[in-house]
Amino acid sequence: MAAIDDIMSLFQTKGNTEYGGEKVSQLEHALQAAHLAQSEQAPPSMVVAALLHDIGHLMDDGPEKPHEHLGHGWVSQHFPAEVSEPVRLHVEAKRYLCATDGSYLQQLSPTSVKSLHVQGGPMTDAELDAFEEEQYYSQAVKLRHWDDQAKVEKLAVPALDTYRETIASLLKT
Repeated sequence: MAAIDDIMSLFQTKGNTEYGGEKVSQLEHALQAAHLAQSEQAPPSMVVAALLHDIGHLMDDGPEKPHEHLGHGWVSQHFPAEVSEPVRLHVEAKRYLCATDGSYLQQLSPTSVKSLHVQGGPMTDAELDAFEEEQYYSQAVKLRHWDDQAKVEKLAVPALDTYRETIASLLKT
């Protein structure tokens, strides 16, 4: 259960930081993404993946490691692949959607468009093929959509403690 305490502590101590130029905090973004997943009756693994997809932003490990890799490294130690792999792939899912959906890029916030260029831009044909070979690519694409929508200022959503039981049910033993 130490992992739950670590999650709660990270969000309590660093969750109020700005979410990369958006009008929500890191915690608000995470809670909105998890709420969207739950609203769509996603399986618990996807609700937790939505909650934790950007946890790498809350970890102090310097700028040399992308947040999705940093977060995946931690999440994969404590949760099964159904949770950790969508976390790992959610940035790649943005690149995938930019390459496969002509209207997707226009839906991105200015901050997300800016980060897309740093993240490698839309995928090439070879990258698309490789991404579609990933076992959890469709879950990552779904997570990406929740990620994009979870930027609503002052949206009322359930509190972090609401997810404690769901988190606990998925922890590796």
